[in-house]
Amino acid sequence: MSELEELLLHEYTERAYLDYSMYVVNDRALPFIGDGLKPVQRRIIYAMSQLGITHQAKYTKSARTVGDVIGKFHPHGEQACYESMVLMAQPFSFRYPLVDGQGNWGAQDDPKSFAAQRYTESRLSRWAELLLTELGQGTVDFSPNFDATLDEPDCLPARLPFLLLNGSTGIAVGMATDVLPHNLREVVSACIHLLTKPQATTEEVMKFIPGPDLPTGGLLISSKEEIAQVYESGVGTLKGRAKYARENGEIVITELPYQASPAKVLMQIAQQMQQKQLPWLADLRDEGDHENPTRLVLVPRSNRVDVPRLMSHLFATTDLERTYRFNLNVIGLDFRPRVFPLRKLLVEWLKFRRTTVRRRISYRLERIGARLHIIDGLLTVHLNLDEVIKIIRDEEDAKPVLMKRFDLSEIQANAILDIRLRQLARLEETKLQAEKQELESEAAELESILSSTRRLNTLIKKELQQIAEEFGDDRRTEIVEGDEARAFAKDELVSNDPVTVVLSEKGWIRVARGHDFDATEMPYRTGDNLLMTLNARTNDTCSFLDSDGQSYSTLVRDLPSARGQGEPLSGRFNIKDGAFVAGMVLGQEDEVFLGTNRGHGFVTARKNMVSTTKNGKAIFNVPSDADLLPPRAIEQKDSLLACISSDGFMLIVDLASIPRRARGSGVRIQKLPPKPKEIDAIDFMVPLGAEDHIVIAAGQRITRIKPQDFERYQGERARRGGRLPRGFRVVRDVSIERR
Repeated sequence: MSELEELLLHEYTERAYLDYSMYVVNDRALPFIGDGLKPVQRRIIYAMSQLGITHQAKYTKSARTVGDVIGKFHPHGEQACYESMVLMAQPFSFRYPLVDGQGNWGAQDDPKSFAAQRYTESRLSRWAELLLTELGQGTVDFSPNFDATLDEPDCLPARLPFLLLNGSTGIAVGMATDVLPHNLREVVSACIHLLTKPQATTEEVMKFIPGPDLPTGGLLISSKEEIAQVYESGVGTLKGRAKYARENGEIVITELPYQASPAKVLMQIAQQMQQKQLPWLADLRDEGDHENPTRLVLVPRSNRVDVPRLMSHLFATTDLERTYRFNLNVIGLDFRPRVFPLRKLLVEWLKFRRTTVRRRISYRLERIGARLHIIDGLLTVHLNLDEVIKIIRDEEDAKPVLMKRFDLSEIQANAILDIRLRQLARLEETKLQAEKQELESEAAELESILSSTRRLNTLIKKELQQIAEEFGDDRRTEIVEGDEARAFAKDELVSNDPVTVVLSEKGWIRVARGHDFDATEMPYRTGDNLLMTLNARTNDTCSFLDSDGQSYSTLVRDLPSARGQGEPLSGRFNIKDGAFVAGMVLGQEDEVFLGTNRGHGFVTARKNMVSTTKNGKAIFNVPSDADLLPPRAIEQKDSLLACISSDGFMLIVDLASIPRRARGSGVRIQKLPPKPKEIDAIDFMVPLGAEDHIVIAAGQRITRIKPQDFERYQGERARRGGRLPRGFRVVRDVSIERR
């Protein structure tokens, strides 16, 4: 009977979860700083090298590789293994792809649209050489695979810090990694600088590595200070943005941010166009092809469109701008995960490289020593060639005899016996001596490198320079400090077109396009007629005054179309029994004159008439015996106010004498007769300039009062003014001719 171990449940679960967490961190999700690979990626590359599928070999079915990987080294799902392989083959995912794929390996529109493994073919890329060329030279340790039938490398002897070159993304238990790709030449230059100046600061390193270099190009718009902060701490965020140009009046997007999909960007823009949130765009299309994978064309409605402002909105609302997490959380040389600042990560990788080169040199020295040992035995044989041949021919077991006769080691004796007799007879002392001298010279050079850190660094520096010359390429991502993207406000998303607001006597409102049409010909409800029209634009705000002095405001774009008969304002606002007097378009700085037919009034800013509630806003306290006159806009050059009473008197006063108020009852402006009749009232109050003409219509007759005649009507407030000419004392209408 087997012995049972008893554990408390919480101890068992704690131990099990800790084991699982450590497995996920070290053997699945986080890359190793040395070769920059996760275990599955390392096993794929090693398996392909063992199958001989190098960049010079012919393509092999991907299913063959996946089968070898999961059968020999990685006993997990074949689909997950194949997806890891696909990722290493996508040039828009890896800056320097490690797998060279043939067939459908996905597209930037949909990275997971790749074909099944039985249809695609693959081989290692030329960049994979930099991971494998030193593998058989004693540079790394090997461990048994999952079933102890084969050995696999603990890491690959990378000749470059691939963690920075291709980046990495992974989510473990309680931690994650997000590393963006970088440029090979820049990373090599930084490594060389740190070899000569190990104490270099992050600022000095950034002279060589100004920022990430993403596979899809685009722009990196984070400031130098933001990038420095990310590199200094190892964590943070960076912003990428699409690159665009103007071609024949069109906006052409040629490069997208890393991991952005052209199809998704088009869909995001198209949705805004359908929702009428982009009135400045007339069309968009995708002109991408094999030669130009990214070419999105946006067609503005006119040449007057503010393209930088439009693109700023698209950057803020679509994937044309993306924020990247940056988290240099990787497994260090001590096999423990931690966050590395950029400088420390490069210093740590250089330690790995020094160890690798030392092991490579030591391995080569061992091979040289073994060969020199055999050469010494061959030289001994050469001096006694006839005797050696005789022993080999005559003795049944020649090895012990040779070892005893010529003082040879077992290795030397085996080497001699492995040579064919014909070749043994043709041994040339000159060639052996030359080979011995060459090997001894090489060994001395290698030993001097091992004994000198400076020489070791020089060797690593030369190797890095050769790699940069052979494998390096130009930077793709341009680093610029961009302004913060800003989406359009709701007001800006509506095209500012000219419209006419039509208000009927019974308070029905509607909006027609343009300013050039006759509102009297529009259909009205039975018993209803036109009250007034307002020339406005779709982005304007209108305010309507009722006979009680209440102001009600609304956006013009929210009003119903003139295709129908409109809708009542009483449905939009909580309006009392008062009838509407007039309406006006509101501005921020303009002023308006408000007055009653009993001669009272004041000047107020148009913005004071803006109401934000359905109940409206009290502007004028209208007495019970008075009626509110239509408000009159005051233009910049207006300095006078003409008031005309129903009994034919006109008073012209200075506008400066009329108080400015936000609300109230106003002051008396024109005096009515001492014993007013029921019909006595102020009919018109009109602002004007000192050079303007007052046009008075009485019946079918019209007269003009010129500025030189103003003196007989001018006076202080609360006066009656002067009497109008005979025949024009019952005024039908008053207008101003601007001069």
